[in-house]
Amino acid sequence: MIRSTAIVLLLVGLLPGCASFSPDGGMSEVARGVGRETGPGIGKNVVKITSVEQARQVKEQVAALLAAPLSADAAVQVALLGNRDLQAAYNDLGISEATYVQASLPPNPGISLMNIGGTGVANFELRMIGDILSLITLPRRTAIAADQFARARQQAVAATLTLATDTRRAYIRAVAAQQQVGFLDQARSTVDAAVRLNMQLGQAGGGDQLDQAELAAFYAELSARMAQARLTARRERETLIRLMGLWGGDTSFSLPAELPPLPGEPESMAAVEVEAINRRVDLTMARYDVAALAKSLSLTEATRYVSMLQLAGIYSNESPNMLTNSNTAINRGGAQLDLQLPIFDTGEARTRAAQETYMRALNRLAAKAVNARSEARIAYDTYRGTYDIARFWRDRVLPLRQTVSREVSLRYTNGVLASEGLRVDLFRFFVDARVRIGATASALDARRDFYLAAADLQAALSIGSGSSAGSAPAVSTSTPMP
Repeated sequence: MIRSTAIVLLLVGLLPGCASFSPDGGMSEVARGVGRETGPGIGKNVVKITSVEQARQVKEQVAALLAAPLSADAAVQVALLGNRDLQAAYNDLGISEATYVQASLPPNPGISLMNIGGTGVANFELRMIGDILSLITLPRRTAIAADQFARARQQAVAATLTLATDTRRAYIRAVAAQQQVGFLDQARSTVDAAVRLNMQLGQAGGGDQLDQAELAAFYAELSARMAQARLTARRERETLIRLMGLWGGDTSFSLPAELPPLPGEPESMAAVEVEAINRRVDLTMARYDVAALAKSLSLTEATRYVSMLQLAGIYSNESPNMLTNSNTAINRGGAQLDLQLPIFDTGEARTRAAQETYMRALNRLAAKAVNARSEARIAYDTYRGTYDIARFWRDRVLPLRQTVSREVSLRYTNGVLASEGLRVDLFRFFVDARVRIGATASALDARRDFYLAAADLQAALSIGSGSSAGSAPAVSTSTPMP
């Protein structure tokens, strides 16, 4: 009975070291991590919706953001508030915290009751059983679970930043596609005016049927490109709508007419590789994986030869028995120790598997570091390259094309008055119009590509240039058993 009491006291003594649930389920650290990468304005929208009142407030906030023409930052804020996949990622964080708290709790003691009755005697026995090995390994298992919870917080940060980056990319594509529609619509309107004028000349007995056919064909060509551009714009807009988690009347938001102009100068980063190594969330998660696996390997090695150890305190009460001339009850106490002998399974396989798992995590961390450096370099080179290309289109190609178009238009309009060597026919006029439209469309695409490259650069420095971070190998927090 004394030993049983000691076990109970030991369990009570371990309770102060048990983890407890945080007030916000780890979301404050997630919000800080997102705010460091996106700014506090967007970071404040990292919210886990847990009540009807909170859902109502979020809906009001989204409605206010959608009331004005949507900016890139506003689109990201709406996505962080309305995307349900992101809320599911926050639920995963809550599950990880519950696992951490559960791992920090001592094992529940077991009680075994036995009552034996017979002729003239009744025997009652009570056993209190405690898993000694689980108690001994509790601090290490708690430390492993703490590392896993820390990794889960980084996973939530990665999911949030990935959604923010994907939303920004979708926003850029949607606005650029809409801008292309506006440009082609304007070009088609100009050609339509020329077609109507030529038809009026034909009805008055002037003009040329070949010119009319050329103008009509050009107008039809622009109409086909216009239809394709509108389809692309609808597709890009729907992608943005899905990422923002909108439906119903909320999908009728408005976008600006065009992308912002190019900045005066691109950002200059002298140590882009160092930035990636220090900031990448996937590297931080990999480091937590290595730390947890190192603790798991140490735990496996420590329990290699002892995988099951239980101690039971025993109390027995035997009633008076007249047949044995015993007129008083007999009380007995004692203890029982259960130990599993490592005869066949010596724990070598478990230890070897733990070692290989740990080395695999180390190698993957090293590979991620190499990839992060490469991705950061090419992302920055792409950022600078697309800026130079877009600026070249804006400052060199388009001004030259405009000069050519003005001269061609002037010579075509004044063809009768111009000398023989300066006259321009309708064919040359059409060729110039097609080239000018193509150049303007390419310039718009170059500006879009620059802003996409800027978003990709931030992703390469924070979460990786690819999609969301992959899952890591699971790390067991339970006591290794054969």
